[in-house]
Amino acid sequence: KQGFEQARVLGAALATRLPKVDAVYSGTLARHRDTAAACLQAMGLERAAAELPQLNEYDHDEIIVRHTPRYADRLTMMSELAAGDDPRQAFQRFFKEAVARWVGGVHDADYAEPWPVFKQRCAQALERMVGELGASKTALVFTSGGPITALCQHLLGIPDNRAFTLNWTLVNCGVTKLIYSERGVHLSTVNEHAHFEGPHASL
Repeated sequence: KQGFEQARVLGAALATRLPKVDAVYSGTLARHRDTAAACLQAMGLERAAAELPQLNEYDHDEIIVRHTPRYADRLTMMSELAAGDDPRQAFQRFFKEAVARWVGGVHDADYAEPWPVFKQRCAQALERMVGELGASKTALVFTSGGPITALCQHLLGIPDNRAFTLNWTLVNCGVTKLIYSERGVHLSTVNEHAHFEGPHASL
């Protein structure tokens, strides 16, 4: 499966860069656990990730249905989006509109987890991890594009209506690096994926 191979390539790359890992965190979703396990194995690290639900992805199903209620029936959604020349592009356009509605702030009451609440729980996860690590430590965190987007937006001060411009470019098993000190948390790199260039370009 491609996802496991991506995680193994990532682990091999990180093994040469991180001689010491003090902690490992992940969300509770299966893809978080599987990515963490495959990556850590490739690094030669025998340790389990501490799981934080605050690192989980947003509910894309709810975002879809709140935008277009008839899409609660997935067959309806699939047949309508497949009617055009490029179903994949049609879904991407639709999903961008659905996310814009979620982020826009006008319809927050429609969602179990509105965008401001999602952002807050991601920030709380970061605060908790930094607090648990203490000074001068290195942690690996396995999460999803939504939390990465929310934290980058928070650290860079990006407006809500521009936040997902970043999200659409994120690659699976890319690396976003944060550096923390007594002066705060700072973004160092975003979506780094040189480990998928050259011989691993197919990934």
